[in-house]
Order: sequence, then structure tokens, then C-alpha cells
Amino acid sequence: METMKGLHRTDGCGTIGEAHKGKEVVLCGWVERRRDHGGLIFIDLRDRSGMVQVVASPDHNMESFHKAEDVRNEYVLCVRGTITERDKEAINPNIPTGKYEMYVEEMRVLNVAKTPPFYIQDDIDVDENIRLKYRYLDLRRPEMQRNLILRHKVTKAMRDFFDQHDFLEIETPMLTKSTPEGARDYLVPSRVNPGTFYALPQSPQIFKQILMVAGYEKYFQIVRCFRDEDLRADRQPEFTQLDIEMSFVEQEDLLQMMEQMVAHVFRTTLGKEIQLPMPRITWDEAMDKYGSDKPDLRFDMAFTDVTDLVKDTEFKVFRSVVDNGGQVKAIVVPEQATIPRREIDDLTNYVGRYGAKGLAWACMNEDGTIKSQVMKFIGEDTVRAIADKAGAKLGDLVMMIADKKATVARALGELRLEMARRTGMIDDNKLAFTWVTDFPMFEYNEDEKRYVAMHHPFTMPREEDLELLATDPGSVKAIAYDMVLNGVEIGGGSQRIYQSTVQEKVFNAIGLTDEESQAKFGFMLDAFKYGAPPHAGCAFGLDRLVMLMANRQSIRDVIAFPKTQSASDIMCQAPSTVDTKQLKELHIKTATEEKERLV
Repeated sequence: METMKGLHRTDGCGTIGEAHKGKEVVLCGWVERRRDHGGLIFIDLRDRSGMVQVVASPDHNMESFHKAEDVRNEYVLCVRGTITERDKEAINPNIPTGKYEMYVEEMRVLNVAKTPPFYIQDDIDVDENIRLKYRYLDLRRPEMQRNLILRHKVTKAMRDFFDQHDFLEIETPMLTKSTPEGARDYLVPSRVNPGTFYALPQSPQIFKQILMVAGYEKYFQIVRCFRDEDLRADRQPEFTQLDIEMSFVEQEDLLQMMEQMVAHVFRTTLGKEIQLPMPRITWDEAMDKYGSDKPDLRFDMAFTDVTDLVKDTEFKVFRSVVDNGGQVKAIVVPEQATIPRREIDDLTNYVGRYGAKGLAWACMNEDGTIKSQVMKFIGEDTVRAIADKAGAKLGDLVMMIADKKATVARALGELRLEMARRTGMIDDNKLAFTWVTDFPMFEYNEDEKRYVAMHHPFTMPREEDLELLATDPGSVKAIAYDMVLNGVEIGGGSQRIYQSTVQEKVFNAIGLTDEESQAKFGFMLDAFKYGAPPHAGCAFGLDRLVMLMANRQSIRDVIAFPKTQSASDIMCQAPSTVDTKQLKELHIKTATEEKERLV
């Protein structure tokens, strides 16, 4: 192999343009493609900046021509030569450098390469596990490079914005105290303190609140967080979030600042303008209209409650649901009255996955007639009343689910999204932002038989609900808010509790005794006693945000080295076992080791 000694790269492959014509340049990169045309060898040379055509000719340099004969895809080259303009008929309009090429005067093969297991190009059809195993090759593909370059630009825009608004970026610890309330912690054993463990942070939440107590007033951080969650399709055990906290502000101050930040990021990185202020919708309204606290508002298709129209019917399916405190809700799918019956059967199975026991429907035919499987049970007048209340027109399809409130929300919400996908109602180029506000403070955990915080236990309850903490936690509303984009929660936060007496009441509401609260959060409660200011904060999932901005379907496509759905790294084979010596140093015995000893 050769070295670059004496040669110094002057330009990127993708930067070659009119200003380089007639000039000698030195380029370095990987061979995208090699084409041997007999007397000439054409090489598409690629680096991070793009690609340019390099021509090896015996008339220019015979040694370089012979080297080019042996070159293969993904070889690493350094080439020196003069940039010329291509003949008109040879121009490649598909790449920015397509008008130009280099005739090689000197070529050095810096390294050879095996044949890759997949093509280094966009839109490849290859199993994701293969891509992750050979991630260093996958990351060479232009679309992956564009994603990571966008990610860099997004984080730079964020930092610039907060710097301009007098925020300080302050790092918080990676090794901290385990305070599990929600997802499980990743634990790190301490060698110097036998039998004790650090935890990797699920969030810098406590530390950023303590920074407000310390008087820093405006904090932000782009930070790694860790959650040992049960496996989900698009979650990562380690992820990156933009973390923000501000003192002496109320909810509206923070929401406006976050809107301005997001607008700045989209304007700077994508050249897109976002209309401000963003719409607001309460949690109750979002659940009532869309069955979701992260509604996709690129299309309408809101729910209509038709319980009152069927509560007195003799139809047992509807009547039993209503009598047991359930509800009946409908959506209208425009211009789908001619839907085939087999598709309705398929949709009935679809909502069954989300707990619905059935799907009622009514096709409002263009000729004014109605086709419905429930009309013989509830009568044509009732079906027409349902259609009128839901706003259905001739040619529309009305779909109804009758069940418990939570089941209707989940199943009809998923049906709404599925019908939008099937009928092409979703505009991929539209940006539908909204704030969802006034979340419930708590939700009841059936497994643990207690209330748990819906966001986290440091969220401020509404002032008018403080007295309910001890008597009726389920009805307490929080000063909490999520920013939603196209049906995906990209950020969320809350007004924080800043008085230790209120914090203790919230801990009690989620079943923590005073002793447990002190053991887990004593240092925070103590800090509040030394003059904590009113403060509020927010955190944005950077991976999710960049995924949406890049118009990708998976966050793994915007993370350099992601884990699989089973939380493993296929490339470097993590997690892995460690040797006995390391375990002994950490004073740890594994269950497997103990079992072998007993045998």
C-alpha cells in the first residue's frame, strides 16, 4: 500500500465546480464505481462531500492507468490531476459535479477493500441487521451521511439559538443515584465502594432543577440518557435529548421560547418556515377528539360521540356498552362509501388488535340510500341521525366503535390513522405542530395498585388542585405540556414543583412514605429549603426530531451507532460477558456462576 507523503488533499470530491476548471487538485476518497472502456478507465470517486469522475488515461500517465486497472469498488485512493469540463454529451446532470472530471496525473492506492456485503448506495433493499453489523459501510451511503450531517446542523442551530438567548450549556453527571420512578435504571457497580451502584441517568431532571436553585436561571444541554425499558419497535436504550430549564417563568413564557427555538432550527437547517404561535389543545380534548395525546393533525377525521343517539336502542351490543358506562364514537371517512366488504372485514380484525370487540359501519351512498350492518337493529332514522351528527355527506363512510372509554380511544384512534394512510389523506410534506396541555397529574398502575406520575413526580399540579392530592389524586391536572409534530411527541415538559412541602405531598400521592422520599430524593428536598425559584423546563427527543426532519421511518437511521430492537449492538457484539477477574474486582457474582457452583 502507498501513503500520501508529498501529497496534500486540496478539495472535496463533491466541491469541484467552475472555479476549479483548469486547475490541478488533489482528491482523496473511496471508489464508488469503476468502468473500463478499453483505452480509458473511469472512476467515480466519493468522499463525504460528494462524488466526482476521475479518468485514468495512458496518454496522461501510464503508471496511474495500470493502477486503475487493478482498482475495485471501495478501494481508498489519492489522485492528483487537472480538472477539465466534460464534453456536452458526457455531462451527468444527476450529480452536482457532473460537468467536470479529472484526468489523473498521479494515483496512489492507499488501501484495498473486500467486496462489501451490500451496495454503497441509496435505497438499498437489505436486511437492517446486515446494515447494523456492517455499520461502517452503511454509514458511507449518501443518505446516511445526509442524515448525520442534518443531525449536526440541528444541534448546532440549537446551540446557536440558546447562546443568543443567554442560556448556559452545563454538563450534568453520567454516574448518579438510582431513583427509579418509571423505566428501569442501568446500574454501574462501584469497585471502590463494594456492594454499591451508580445509575446512568434517565434524564438530568433533578440536576437541572438543582441548577435553578444554584441561580443559573437559563440552562440547556444536549445530553445522553439511558432507560432499561421493555423492548419496543423504535426505542433505544441510550438516546439523546435537548434538555432545557428556566427560572422565573410561567408556562406561556417557556412555550413561546420553545416555539421560537424549533422555528429557528427548521428555518436554519431545512429552510422551512413554521407558523407561530403553534395551536394548543388540552389533553382532555385530544383524547376526546382523536383518542391520543399525540394527535396527527395533518388531517381531520375527529371523533363524534354518538352515545346519546343509541343509549335507548334495543341493540344489545350498543345498549350493554352504554349501560356499563362505556361510549359509542364515530369517525367519517370521506368518499369511501364504496369500500369493499372484505376491506371492512379486514378493518374489523385491525381494530380487534387494539381491544375493540367489533366495528359498526354505515355507507352513505351517493343515491341517498344507506348500507349498514347495524341498520336492521337500530333503524334507518338512528343511522341517519348518527351520520348527521358526525357530519357525513353522500359518498362518505361512517365507522363506529362501542366499548369502554379507553378501548374506544385506542382502537378508534388507530383506525383513524389507518384510514388516513389507506386513503392518502396524509401529506408527508406538511408540518402539523401542536401543544398538548393540562395533562392528568397521575395515572393508576394496576400492577402496583397505586398512582404513578404521568410525566414525572417533579411536575407542578394546578394550584386549584393542590387540595386534591391527598383525597382524589386521579382528578388532579398538571401544568404539563407536550409538543407534537405529525402525530409524534417530540418534546415535553412542565412547570416544576419548587417548594419542598408541595413536593412531599406529591411523593405521598404516589405512595412514597416520608422516609422513602428522603432516602431517594433527600438531597433535592434539602436544596429546595434554601430558596428555590419558580422554574419550568422542557426536553426534546433529538433522535425523533431529526428522524421527522429527515423524513425517515426509524430513529436508527439518524443515529450513528444504534442498538437493535433487542438492545444489542451487532457490530461490536455488545452486551457481552466479562471475565471472572473483572467480576471479582466489582464484588459481583452472577446468577449463572452461582448455579454452576451449586451443581
